[in-house]
Amino acid sequence: MIAGVEGHLAAKAADRVVVQTPGGVSYEVTVPLGVMERLPGIGETVSLATELVVREDGWALYGFLEEGERRLFQRLLTVNGVGPKIAVAFLSTLGAERGASAIQKKDLATLSSVSGVGRKLAERLALELSDKLGELVGGQPAPLEAPARAALAALERLGYGGAEAERALRQALAGDGSDADAEALVRRALHILTTK
Repeated sequence: MIAGVEGHLAAKAADRVVVQTPGGVSYEVTVPLGVMERLPGIGETVSLATELVVREDGWALYGFLEEGERRLFQRLLTVNGVGPKIAVAFLSTLGAERGASAIQKKDLATLSSVSGVGRKLAERLALELSDKLGELVGGQPAPLEAPARAALAALERLGYGGAEAERALRQALAGDGSDADAEALVRRALHILTTK
């Protein structure tokens, strides 16, 4: 699976971008509207969390700036009647936090505001996912503790983008690094950043 793509933003058009990696491979990635609006300019470095969707008629790569967006996209695809097109429309219309909150609160009016989501599908989303989105609701992830904040600052000084560095740090913390000092966290995060 292609879990992430990092490189220079080579092109933007409608709902797709092209990311050219340092190795010379270019990936066409479909992104929700909210992601497109937050992307840097053409030629700048971008790091996307991605989800590869394989279907009979082809393979498609979907990209997100935050892990929470990707996790919601993955969960949406588990619901019968929701394909990548509706999942992207969902994230484009509501965003990850508002969308997850609407599902958890079973707010059918908000869910039905998404193109392609009628009342029955809104009910199915609420029924099947309302108890599976706890970590996506309620704002941002837990704030980083002091050693992790120091590690984040060090990674940014090394030239890594804030979101990219934080994502790697959170992975390092999740991998039994909760009691590590800043130096150890930087080493673990660098390992994650350089081996993906």
